[in-house]
Amino acid sequence: MTPIDTQFLRETLQRLLQVPSPTGDTGRAMELCRRILSDWSDVLEIEMSPKGVLTAAWNGRKTDAPRAVTAHIDTLGAHVAEIKPNGRLRLSQIGSYDWTAIENEGVTIQSPGGASWRGTVLFANESYHVHPNDDRVDQKARTQETMEVRVDARTRSRQETQALGIEVGDLIYFDPRYEENNGFIRSRFLDDKACLACVL
Repeated sequence: MTPIDTQFLRETLQRLLQVPSPTGDTGRAMELCRRILSDWSDVLEIEMSPKGVLTAAWNGRKTDAPRAVTAHIDTLGAHVAEIKPNGRLRLSQIGSYDWTAIENEGVTIQSPGGASWRGTVLFANESYHVHPNDDRVDQKARTQETMEVRVDARTRSRQETQALGIEVGDLIYFDPRYEENNGFIRSRFLDDKACLACVL
């Protein structure tokens, strides 16, 4: 049996994780997979369907019992649901996750026009000492209405944020935070990009 090329596996996984691919925005990640598979184009029949499904057929000695392995590349993310009066962003989820899972996460806001900004997901009114008359921050529910993105720019109004090129509907990518330690890999989006790396 041929041993698994663990260096290729790790490097491929890291490359996959570094390309944002929330549901509905998987084109760049699929193109990366196509490029990786093209290294074996002498034995693979590679095709991309009109809907963006990538297949690679590897002909065997027999054709009476074809087999397939699959993996998905789309991940979780968010859209800009609203630019709030204070210039911060309300999010709309892509996928389903608990709001507590993204608190304090670094993000990239990407507009179709090419504008790209960094930011942080925060609980609105997040600080005790800034909002001393508010209820205890740690006991408040994290919801779409109480979480927001603070853009890394000097903006304090909806108009100033829009002037940056940010609009409702723009995509928000969560940082993968890839890390290797003690033989383990820790990252967001290991489901299902780790499976995809194994398939590749």
